Amino acid sequence: MSDLTVFLTGLSIGLSLIVAIGAQNAYVLRQGLRGSHVFAVVMACALSDAILIVLGVTSFAQIALWLPWVDPVMRYGGAGFLVWYGARSLRSALRATGALWIDGAARPEPLMPVLLGALAITWLNPHVYLDTVVLLGTISTQYPGQQMVFGAGAVSGSFLFFFSLGYGARWLRPFFAQPAAWRMLEGAIALVMWAIAAKLVLSA
Repeated sequence: MSDLTVFLTGLSIGLSLIVAIGAQNAYVLRQGLRGSHVFAVVMACALSDAILIVLGVTSFAQIALWLPWVDPVMRYGGAGFLVWYGARSLRSALRATGALWIDGAARPEPLMPVLLGALAITWLNPHVYLDTVVLLGTISTQYPGQQMVFGAGAVSGSFLFFFSLGYGARWLRPFFAQPAAWRMLEGAIALVMWAIAAKLVLSA
């Protein structure tokens, strides 16, 4: 099979795994709508995915054997973080009285908390490991000698998706200029976070 075919396969599968709205994507969408540190957030998410994808296509089979404690720690730690973040979003939905977009400028947010939030949403979510390290790592074994080509395609898909989501969100700003729409988004994010947390705990 040609390298181009394997690359495109990795690209399409990588996109299919991350395109569903989840904790990471909801966070990127929120920051994209706010226009708040979008580049830093999408780079943090995409580079994190790239690291995990490379890990998956090179050594996924050994990870669980070497570190059997990783799954329960990430599962419950991640669930706890998602519950906290969901509560934070719900509080914002209940208390917010203003709109997302005021006089053409988003409300300022400090860079470090936003960046740490993106990293936590990524690295404390076991589903990210399932999609990148386990699933993509498993699929890559179907292309012996071309695993890194497959991985490069998946990494490209991650960058394409996150940059499109982060910077494409601005087209939705007119809708989210309404305070009610912003509260609805924060409420939806809270539900997404809690649903993922419940799934993590119940599937243990």
